Amino acid sequence: MQSNKMFSTDIEVRFRDLDAMGHVNNAVFFTYFEEGRKNFSKKIFKVSDLSDFTFIMAHISCDYLKPIKFNGNITLKMWVKHIGNKSFSFGYKLIDSKNESTVYATGESVQVCYDYTADTPMAVTAKMREALAQYLIQGDPD
Repeated sequence: MQSNKMFSTDIEVRFRDLDAMGHVNNAVFFTYFEEGRKNFSKKIFKVSDLSDFTFIMAHISCDYLKPIKFNGNITLKMWVKHIGNKSFSFGYKLIDSKNESTVYATGESVQVCYDYTADTPMAVTAKMREALAQYLIQGDPD
């Protein structure tokens, strides 16, 4: 079942995020995506401790569209692109908080559910599948 619900979190551009050219360094975009996953996990999966994370990163990509400056007002929009048997994927869009038509970057990540004790992939649980399904948007959300 597809939803049109997106998860949104504001991102603060820190001084340390900038490179010598005065814009956010390309590697930091992945940290912004990570902040989104952390906030999503806390709110949607009710993660309150590191041991509550039941997935690992399998793949991540980013398409850089526009540089982010120090005074940027950034919002990260996230949605679930796919839910498989043992994995799920997120879509990301970094936008200007004050002008949503300004898109700084888009991205995607694939997470694999993982049993850290057994050191092996595991199935997406019914509870996780239900939570993810609330944010499932197949294709481009715009």
